[in-house]
Amino acid sequence: MNRKRFARLATEVLESLPEEFRARITNVEVVIADWPTPEDLEEAGLSPEDTLFGLYQGTPLPERGIEAPPLFPDRITIFQGPLEEWCESEAEIREEVRTTVIHEIAHHFGIEEDRLTELGWA
Repeated sequence: MNRKRFARLATEVLESLPEEFRARITNVEVVIADWPTPEDLEEAGLSPEDTLFGLYQGTPLPERGIEAPPLFPDRITIFQGPLEEWCESEAEIREEVRTTVIHEIAHHFGIEEDRLTELGWA
């Protein structure tokens, strides 16, 4: 799948979110990368043999203070290579991109891995 089509899938997921969530996703950049770097894997607490579909980098909303200095945009990176390698069809890629984008946005809202697993978004 080419990068433009893949990026469109991520955009479609963001646009499909309920307005009450979209309104709170401010100062967040969503980018597409080919593969995670060793540093990305380390930041996510994974080994080089592990698979990483997405990564949230930023300060979750519940951790922000009222008098906090201006923050750089949070960043959600979606990794195209692992998703394409893992999935067997475009329909699977679409579903995994949706799960990954929602998973990473949940981190922006302060939801941790354990809770995401309970909710079925891990």
